[in-house]
Amino acid sequence: MKYTFKLSVAALALTSALSAFADGEAKNVIFFLGDGMGPVTVTASRIYKYGEAGKLTMETLGRTARVKTYSLDAQTTDSAPSMGAYMTGVKARNEVVSMDGVTRAQGAFRPTTDTTVTPNVSSAVNNCPATGNGASVPTLLEQAIAKSKATGVVSTARLTHATPAITYSHICNRNAEYDIARQAVPGGTGYNAALGTGVDILMGGDSRYWVPFNTTIAGKGRPDGRNLITELQAKGYNYAKDLTTFNAAPSAAGTKIIGLFDQAQAQGHMSYELDRDPALEPSLAQMTAKSIDILSKNPNGYFLMVEGGRIDHALHGTNAMRALADTIAFDDAIKAALDKVDLTNTLIVVTADHDHTMAFNGYSHLGNNILGKTTDYRTKNLAKAADGKPYTTLVFGNGGAAAQRKDVRDDLTNVDTAFNKDYLQEVGVTFNSVGSETHGGGDVMLFAKGAGSANFKGTIDNTKVYTLLKKAFGF
Repeated sequence: MKYTFKLSVAALALTSALSAFADGEAKNVIFFLGDGMGPVTVTASRIYKYGEAGKLTMETLGRTARVKTYSLDAQTTDSAPSMGAYMTGVKARNEVVSMDGVTRAQGAFRPTTDTTVTPNVSSAVNNCPATGNGASVPTLLEQAIAKSKATGVVSTARLTHATPAITYSHICNRNAEYDIARQAVPGGTGYNAALGTGVDILMGGDSRYWVPFNTTIAGKGRPDGRNLITELQAKGYNYAKDLTTFNAAPSAAGTKIIGLFDQAQAQGHMSYELDRDPALEPSLAQMTAKSIDILSKNPNGYFLMVEGGRIDHALHGTNAMRALADTIAFDDAIKAALDKVDLTNTLIVVTADHDHTMAFNGYSHLGNNILGKTTDYRTKNLAKAADGKPYTTLVFGNGGAAAQRKDVRDDLTNVDTAFNKDYLQEVGVTFNSVGSETHGGGDVMLFAKGAGSANFKGTIDNTKVYTLLKKAFGF
């Protein structure tokens, strides 16, 4: 018994030493968020690009976990509280941005008039109640700034969209995007003082929330008349609006960039990867690489959040091909990061904020196009549903009217489902009042590698991810 006790004491001492080493092991953290990238999307994207036996870059990361995503008030989360759990460790209500979610404001958060005259300012800029709104919760990015680390936020979605907004702003409802934008401008009215001299790298889509109202621009612009881009430039930011200005922005230590890419103006986000003009718009991988080049010059380290935001949008539209292509573009950004960082002092975490209702069905033969129609694995002939018609391997549990379930299904025998990027997969339930397919409530995958990654394992709550990120940073 005495010998066993000594061994136990030694084991505890070793465990304590290892734990102490793990705290603060990461000088740098890069958090990759594939918006809506559920397990089926990961699998389908792998097959789409590399085949059944292939691997995505994210799948080569050494540590894995399964993440529960429910929000404070919903089985199925929206992006705001799920990303908020990752960045703050606090469960919030759907639509609430980096606040403790005591309540959620309702009402107008966009201009009441958005056509030919200047809209009402108060209804668009801040409609949050003065009381009962909960309290702001510090984000990992804000804590990184407090430790004198460089910071960056990169997304293919609007820079004021829920996922990027979570990192640098606090608001009662994610739709108050005019208010979200002004929180990023150092010294300006409504500025988030926890950002110090500002987030170093801000890159994403859609400038409407950053420039004055103007009937000639898509989205019409800010109702308060402020030009946040020029305000940021006055604070030393380089402005990038296309590939040329992006490439021209310096990569020296201390460089600050506001990048707003409007090539897909009608959508309000950056282009889907299948539609992106590589001569006009940087890829997510290019934005990631440039961000690392700049942020890594800070001797205190950095925090970078990279979102593949348009994966989610394609899935909402039941457009599997664009979703898979954007997942591959997201995966390419992970590869770009791995090629640049030192994993002995850098932690890379890849996950999703929620699932979608896309399903992988049938018994197709090995090698069948994942976007194609399901086959019989024995004969390789088209498999048939009960109505005698073929069906696609990827389908959705629900969707909007554009992909509505019909009383009599279309005959897909001669329809190109595999190479037509505009093809919309069939859905099980059609919504009239909801404009698109919903999120799914299932768990999502997490992949990690580098300093502090050993703690990411098992089935964990999304708030636990924050705890582990903070632990790796030593905060």
